[in-house]
Amino acid sequence: MSSTVPINQSDITAPTPQNTPLTHAPISAGLSRPTVPDISEDAEPTEETANVHDAVFGLVQGRLAGLLGKSSGYIESLPDGAKKTIEALKGVQVKQNELQNQYKRECLELEKKYLELTKPLYARRRALIHATDEPTTEELEAGAAQSAKDDADENPLAVPPSTIAAAVPEFWLTALRNHVGLSELITDRDAGALKYLTDLHIEYLPSSEPKPGFKLIFAFSSNEYFENDVLEKVYVYREEVGYSGDFVYDRAIGTEIKWKDEKDLTKEFEIKKQRNKNTNRTRLVRKAHPTESFFNFFSPPVAPSEEAIEAGEIGEEELDELEEKLEIDYQIGEDIKEKVIPRAIDYFTGKALEYDMLSEDEDDYDDEDDDDEDDEDADELDGMEDSDDDLPPARRGGRAGGKGGRGGPPAANVNPEECKQQ
Repeated sequence: MSSTVPINQSDITAPTPQNTPLTHAPISAGLSRPTVPDISEDAEPTEETANVHDAVFGLVQGRLAGLLGKSSGYIESLPDGAKKTIEALKGVQVKQNELQNQYKRECLELEKKYLELTKPLYARRRALIHATDEPTTEELEAGAAQSAKDDADENPLAVPPSTIAAAVPEFWLTALRNHVGLSELITDRDAGALKYLTDLHIEYLPSSEPKPGFKLIFAFSSNEYFENDVLEKVYVYREEVGYSGDFVYDRAIGTEIKWKDEKDLTKEFEIKKQRNKNTNRTRLVRKAHPTESFFNFFSPPVAPSEEAIEAGEIGEEELDELEEKLEIDYQIGEDIKEKVIPRAIDYFTGKALEYDMLSEDEDDYDDEDDDDEDDEDADELDGMEDSDDDLPPARRGGRAGGKGGRGGPPAANVNPEECKQQ
């Protein structure tokens, strides 16, 4: 019997139906490196110290890996009566796990219920976007009231009452581009195809399926890029909840895109000249190379098997890269489900950006008290008789260093919501 529980791959915490932490993915959690403090500009590491750090880190990591799953001997040293109690406690935990799994399943059913209640509103939204129906007076008044609530100084849109409603051009393309993470995936070439996106909605996998999950459905009008009318992305959870009590992602499945001639946006083509070794004749060959594209979203990365990880068939660097791709894929799918689809108009107008920015990590910001202290230091320096040239370089101009802004999309708001009612 062991006092240290071995890591079980199926129990690793992963994104949940309510929220998707950007910092977790269902692979290689046991291989993740511990975090280390930031090195300030006052103590830049040298090559020698970096080599020493790597050597020490490798030694410690190797020793910890060797101890993983091994008993410390403590539990074995307990009296037989205590050992019996421990086994019974494990049995009680099994019952707790079963209840948690049932709870999460019922929460998922509640999400499905409210999605069904929302569908008529989504249908109404679709009709307004494409101007297949006129807005009602109630809708216009409610919209104007909301605009005034959001910004009392904002002038209402001056539209004559006799104006006939028209379709909103590039509605979904604009909404997707106004999502911080998606904007980095959508290239200018992709925009040409996403202009034909007519609707975006979600469906949950039926309860009859062995595993729960959801499906993102992208509907397109006829276009010059691909033959598909619909592109889908399915996210599947595992049957049982993970160690943290949340659903764990199992895999993602995307639609195969039927690209028309020379319109594959996930590839770049170049013409190369080849020479025949025997006849010395030349010919032109068209070569395709993978390239960045939003449409790679429908060819999701595949997590390696536990056996492949344990056997060391995948290098650590390759595993880290794959883990990052999986994290991004899950995050984007969850954001489309939880943010873009329910609040499409807010992403179209850009209002949602304000709230997305508020969900950034606290670590991205410095406390104002620290800034005040810096200002006080600067004031003290101003009162000194020494000239600025006499000051140490690190003190000139106030603060040197500190935390800078982080590039890329903000981290997800990791605030678990239990049984969220939409």
